[in-house]
Amino acid sequence: MCDFSAYGGPSDEWLALAAQLPPPPATQRSVADLKLEINQQREQKAREAMQTPASTITMADHSITARDGVSLEARTYRPLEHNGHQQSTTTLPVYVHLHGGGFAFGTLASEDAICARIAVAAGVLVLNVNYRHTPEAVYPVAWHDAEDALDWLHRNMGSLGGDPARVVVGGISAGAQIMASLVLQKSLSQQQASTSSAYPPIAGQVLMIPCLVNVDCYQPQLARMQDPALSSYVENEFAPILPVTRIREFVDLLQFPENLDPSDLLLNPGNASVEQVRGLPPTVLGICGLDPLRDEGLLYGKLLTEAGVPTETYLFRGVPHGYRGFGEKLPIASAHWDRVLHEGIKWVLSNPRAKEEFVIHDLK
Repeated sequence: MCDFSAYGGPSDEWLALAAQLPPPPATQRSVADLKLEINQQREQKAREAMQTPASTITMADHSITARDGVSLEARTYRPLEHNGHQQSTTTLPVYVHLHGGGFAFGTLASEDAICARIAVAAGVLVLNVNYRHTPEAVYPVAWHDAEDALDWLHRNMGSLGGDPARVVVGGISAGAQIMASLVLQKSLSQQQASTSSAYPPIAGQVLMIPCLVNVDCYQPQLARMQDPALSSYVENEFAPILPVTRIREFVDLLQFPENLDPSDLLLNPGNASVEQVRGLPPTVLGICGLDPLRDEGLLYGKLLTEAGVPTETYLFRGVPHGYRGFGEKLPIASAHWDRVLHEGIKWVLSNPRAKEEFVIHDLK
């Protein structure tokens, strides 16, 4: 039985920043009302942050046709050099990136700086996919978009200059949930199929602050806890940035069917069994201590380790969900985030070995 409550509480760095932030509005605006404003803010931050890496990469825009005929925006980022070697014509590993934003926020341009930093630091070709969002697109459209994008990537791998045997997938928050689901579904399909897949298996996954279980399918998670009262959903109910009320608003916009099944692994990869996750590719998890989603991420890391999956689990102590958006205002925590993400991609590509014991790397 698990108790992760010792990883709660704010850090000094977060408290210093929080004291400078304006108080939250008396009336909380809806996600739908905030969508345009948040996307504009994220794009502006990305433009400012792109001033440094812009000269170190080449970018190209693409259109991906989804299964329902809709065209999805996508963009690739290729480093001009890595470790002193020119990369313009080299076949590179690929990292497929899905942004966070509660399935509602995020655009292609909002991810430019993130993807450019990944491309340069990890020496990979990055594919940034702008999957469809709520409230216009509901479940499971975004999940289908991610799978369609992966198929498109493999069909176009030659022209993109990527290595089909070294494809890593990952994302942030909602994007990490979609990718965790996709990786698990692909693995289960390969276990059950009598014929091999048309494409090589996914080489690894990097899941940053992932949602892994629907809030209404959480009972199997609580059953693994020493006491339900110790759950991060209780401890961090009123956490900054992502309180539980906001999680429920994001979930409601997805318009899930009634009477959700906790064993539906498309929606709840975190509720999988040891047998079901056995054989997953190497995995890196980055988790925030001051986050309602903390425990499901840590429990997933423990589950994968028990199943013999090479896994590295990192805990960003004292900071809330999505804190990386504050950038240099949180220099220590932001440096931790970047190192876990960039080095994590390289680690999953290094053919790592599984560990016998579950270890949480506590980053303070």
